[in-house]
Amino acid sequence: MNLEFYRTPIALSDPGKQGPLFDDLPRGPEPLAAVVQGLLMHQHVASTYPVTLSTAQIEQAHVRSVEEMLTEIVAHDTRPLHAARPADERQVGVCRHFTLLHVAMLRRKGVPARARCGFAAYFVAGKYLDHWVTEYWNDKRGTWVLFDAQLDAHQRALFKVTFDPADVPRDQFLVAGDCWQLCRAGKTDPMDFGVLDLFGWWMIAGNVVRDIAALNNLEMLPWDCWGPMPRPGENPDFALFDRLAVLSQEPDSHWDELREVYATTLAVPPQVVNAVRNRIETT
Repeated sequence: MNLEFYRTPIALSDPGKQGPLFDDLPRGPEPLAAVVQGLLMHQHVASTYPVTLSTAQIEQAHVRSVEEMLTEIVAHDTRPLHAARPADERQVGVCRHFTLLHVAMLRRKGVPARARCGFAAYFVAGKYLDHWVTEYWNDKRGTWVLFDAQLDAHQRALFKVTFDPADVPRDQFLVAGDCWQLCRAGKTDPMDFGVLDLFGWWMIAGNVVRDIAALNNLEMLPWDCWGPMPRPGENPDFALFDRLAVLSQEPDSHWDELREVYATTLAVPPQVVNAVRNRIETT
């Protein structure tokens, strides 16, 4: 078990000069998730609160680091982070931002935590939508537990979520490697995995790469593209992704190989393609 690797904020999860903002926050995954929910607004759920986002707010979803998120949050509202912001004044992001901020807070409190990229079954019936959640180490249970820090009371009602977001069942959120294996076994259809109008093998393969990057402490944007990710509609290298799926399904059991394949094949380069903005950006 490599708990120490996930116990300290690093790279994108490092709050940097904003770190002291975390010092007076409560301890524990659930109280910290409540803080995150009071700071962030999901770009694609905002209208249900109801909130109308400006163009400038929508652009906040492209922020990559926790330090930059926090800098923008306190520039707009100087109150402590545990003071929930009005819904229309929260920093805008997507599931990845909720997860990364939650992971950063947990790590700052000494709790091993990591971001997981995959697909969730609880947003649209019969589909698995592109999604990120926290995976934290529960000492009492001696295991990793999935936590969806995005699901506040409003969203639980909106999406009719019946399980506890603090303990997401593994059949409700599937890490990308699980999705790949299920499709390869013919148990599910790859066209059931994606988001908006983007579904299929290439979506699953892209999330396998993003999940392995996150397991190596680089939690990229859901639309950042690099390395062996196939282009929309392209078939991936099935042999390569068969191997990658196994590594991401059980990362702690394949630790050395996971680290090696990331370093040699999947490492995030200095520049990636932001597929939403359709441009190359520096990481």
